[in-house]
Amino acid sequence: MQQKPLKDFMDLVAWKLARELRRKVYELTQTMPPEEKYVLVAQMRRAAISVTANLAEGFGRFSYQENVQFCRHARGSVSELRDHFTTALDERYITREQWKAAEELAQRVTQVLNGYIRATRARKDAADE
Repeated sequence: MQQKPLKDFMDLVAWKLARELRRKVYELTQTMPPEEKYVLVAQMRRAAISVTANLAEGFGRFSYQENVQFCRHARGSVSELRDHFTTALDERYITREQWKAAEELAQRVTQVLNGYIRATRARKDAADE
């Protein structure tokens, strides 16, 4: 079965999931205390934005290796978010159920990102042959 060629970063499954994660972060941070506005809330939102932005930028780069590097940055931002989710749970800003849902989504984004990195490397190897 032939896969439809990707024409835009918005076609990436990883980007679509990361977008969902970004929306989840904004939803979770809406109800955090005002004293966290410039601390945890800002950090979480920046990390969430970084995931989708790095995927978009990597997709637009010339080389496979640059794309992979931006995917790694995105993956790092997902890991950062997972730590922030735990902080929010520990401070009782989110419930255990909210934490679990956010954590599962973040892990899914990481899994798909890892697959995209592998596929990009494979395309590079095939192009080098």
